[in-house]
Amino acid sequence: MHPIRNAIFALALVPLTPLAEQAGQSSTARLDVREWRVIKRESGPADYYRVVLDPQMPFIEGRYRPPTATTVLGFQLGDDDRKNARALRWQWRAVTLPEKGDECARGREDSAAVVYVTWKKFLRWYTIKYVWSAVGTPGAVCDRKRNPFMAQDTVVLKSGGPLGAWQSEKIDLKSEFQHHFANGDPNADVPDLVGIGLMTDGDQTHSDSAADYADFVLVK
Repeated sequence: MHPIRNAIFALALVPLTPLAEQAGQSSTARLDVREWRVIKRESGPADYYRVVLDPQMPFIEGRYRPPTATTVLGFQLGDDDRKNARALRWQWRAVTLPEKGDECARGREDSAAVVYVTWKKFLRWYTIKYVWSAVGTPGAVCDRKRNPFMAQDTVVLKSGGPLGAWQSEKIDLKSEFQHHFANGDPNADVPDLVGIGLMTDGDQTHSDSAADYADFVLVK
């Protein structure tokens, strides 16, 4: 799967749903699962995602079947959220792991679940691809791509089971950018966050792959 580029930002702006705030707490905003859209330039003709309006927690269901071309969903952020987002939280659960899928192994770069986080500075796009791998090593960073217009790293957050169980993630957006794209410099400027994407795929391993995504929240 080639890097997520400016196609993620061709989407119409969609509002975030504010969450209740309490004194002394950060401002938060939830990304409505109904507002994610197919990124057409990064996707095949089949949309194999659907929104499940579970009363306990609505979620996006991704069910990839070979030989379907992969499809990516994206969520573009409004100006205030781009500038002020400090952290991103979400929940996901792997349902079916692509056979021997490993983003760090050439020819087997498939994951049950992927979350893309993208920034932009001048003409250059910066993306971290967080994955739930079948057999990869948790914590591994691989598939680094660098050119004058794009920088992307892949990070293995989860690998293997448990299947069918929700797992929570939280990333500090500033420190993640600085670590991956500014040699860990804590004083490096961090550009605005511009988009978030997700993908379930199995096209490299030619195998079924399935995952669910829910509760995306920006912390400001």
